[in-house]
Order: sequence, then structure tokens, then C-alpha cells
Amino acid sequence: MLPSEPSKILVAMSGGVDSSVAAALLRQAGHEVIGVFMRLGSPGDSLEELIPGDACHTAKVRIGKQGCCSVGDAEDARLVAAKLDIPFYVVNFKKEFGRIIDHFVAEYDAGRTPNPCVRCNDWLKFGRLHEYAGQVGAKYVASGHYARVDHDPETGAQRLLRGVDHGKDQSYVLFGTPADRLGEMLLPVGGLPKSKVRELAEEFDLPVFDKPDSQEICFVPNDDYAGLVARKSSTGVKPGAILDGTGQEIGEHPGHQNFTIGQRRKIGMALGHPIYVVAKDPIANTITVGEREDLQSNGCLASQTNWLVEPPATARDCTVRIRYNTAPVPATAAMVGEDRLEVRFAEPQSSVAPGQAAVCYDGDVVLGGGWIDAAIT
Repeated sequence: MLPSEPSKILVAMSGGVDSSVAAALLRQAGHEVIGVFMRLGSPGDSLEELIPGDACHTAKVRIGKQGCCSVGDAEDARLVAAKLDIPFYVVNFKKEFGRIIDHFVAEYDAGRTPNPCVRCNDWLKFGRLHEYAGQVGAKYVASGHYARVDHDPETGAQRLLRGVDHGKDQSYVLFGTPADRLGEMLLPVGGLPKSKVRELAEEFDLPVFDKPDSQEICFVPNDDYAGLVARKSSTGVKPGAILDGTGQEIGEHPGHQNFTIGQRRKIGMALGHPIYVVAKDPIANTITVGEREDLQSNGCLASQTNWLVEPPATARDCTVRIRYNTAPVPATAAMVGEDRLEVRFAEPQSSVAPGQAAVCYDGDVVLGGGWIDAAIT
């Protein structure tokens, strides 16, 4: 839902097709649009200092496709802004982004599986960037996320909803948005299917209309998160024991940070049948392997909660997503302490991983959620 009156709007432009179409739609609707690219310190973001002139441009084209927010993405965002005839700025959030990388590594050191994209949205895109918007007099911050913001027909309050294209829905990574910020958030492509967004990009003659979607974490080139953790870990990545369900040592691993709950591949040993990582102990530096059924959980406990509605004091029927790329499943949710969310699944779920978010929904409406601390067996 876009503002009915012409407004000054800051658009977070990542250089991808979604945020580019978001900016184009706002421009078409008559708003004063300001494009902003967040310089985060992603790999290759200072090639100008290393490679002069045309060689630098060639390097940008080659290296800039490894994830969002790279040098090539900044150039793509600039070209789109020029096409739309809107102001374009690069804001240096490199220092703030270091907090996200440090958190990512610390979570793996603690035996958890982090989701840095949620933290980036909480701390930067709809945190620090909102502060910047206020400094330049922009009333709203817009992005290319596949989610929606509208008014509750009964209360009139702002609410966050899943994107119309459920296959691309990104409401999960926005659950941490403060409720009082929803009124400042615009998500212009959330009511469109991805295929339509591609069509619009071509109709607007945007240079990124056929650009592939980024798949990797922007600060982890070649998807080598284990290498990043090994370089930055405060505890070190060291070999440890692989245990079976009885606690007996049956092998050796290169470091518990290399594994996540539910992992089946690259465990480094074979028992003649499929085995999965079912538990991790970062203090003892061990991983435990078991059968697929050992991954089943009846619920989970979460903390660091954020609610966009009144927190449920008693068990509330809802659906819950326990990781980004899964569909919501039937469950109940209730706050069982000052900052303690208890989720109970209607049917056991597999691979509940501490460090991921548990996000609660009522239909398409995001209720809130928290960060998983432990599975309930």
C-alpha cells in the first residue's frame, strides 16, 4: 500500500531487480524518490583502490554477482537511479555491518545457526537506514522485499503480511521490525508475483531486468561460511569427536562450527546408512549423529522476541516458520516468561536449529516471533 499523497521516500537499492522496480513504481506514482545503496564492506567493495580505470570496471562486472551489496551491485543501482532520474547516494555502513559479521561468527562459535539477513533488516535496513531517512527529511523507507504492510480492518493498526507470491515471501526476515516502524515502511513489490516484477523491470527498461537473484550471504563469497568463521572465530575451529546416540566416540570432525542441525552431507564418515547431525556441544566441541527420526521435535523455546500484535499470554493457535525456506506449520504459541516464547507444533517437525527464528502467523499476518534457543522433544 503506497501513500495517497506525494511523499519523500528513501529507497534501499541493492542493485537487484526487486528494489529497482520498487523505486520505479514509486517514481511512477509521483513520489520524490531518493535511491540509497548501503556500502557494507562486502567482498570486492574497494576495487577502485586496487584496480585503476577500465580494468576496475571489468573487475566489477566479473566479481559483482557473488551476492547482494557488492561493487557490481552498487554500479547496477547507480545505473537504475540514472535511468529513473532520481538522486542516488552511497551510505557507508561498513562499521555497523561489522556487528552483523561478528554476531554471525559468534553464533557459530556458540553452536547455533544464525540468519544474518534478519539481523541486517533489523539493525540496518529498517534500523540505521530509518535514522538516515529522518536526516534527509524522508517520511518513508522502501525496499524490494516480498511482503506487505496494510491496515487491520478492525483496529486500523498497521500490520505486516506475507507477500502475495508465497514462493518468494520474505516476511520471515522482517519479523524483527519494531511495530512502531511499520507505518514508515513501504514494500511496493509485495503485492506482485515475481514474474510480474520481471515484466515491469523490462517495461521500465531497467538495465537489471534479467539480472539473476542473489543466493549467497553477501559477506560470504563462494558460500564458504566455514572459512569465514575459521578466520574470525574467537574460540578457534578445532577437531573434535563425533558421537553416536549413546555418547560413544565413533569419529572425528574438523570443528563443530562446520555443522548445523539436520546436516546429512559432508559429515566425514559413513555408517552404511544415512546419518544426520542431531546435536552439537560447542563447549565439548562434539557433534552427535543419529537417524532421521532423531531430528523430530514437538516444539521450541525462543527468546529476543518481537511482537507486532499483543503478545499471546496463553496458547494461541497460529502457524509457525522455523526457518526461512520452509512453509508455516500449524502450532500454538504463548509467552511463558518475560522474554520466553514457547511454540508447540501440531505435528513433530524436523531439524529445529537454535539460532534460527521462529516466526508466528495468523493466515498471512505476521504476529511476531523470536530466536530459537532450544528444541522441545
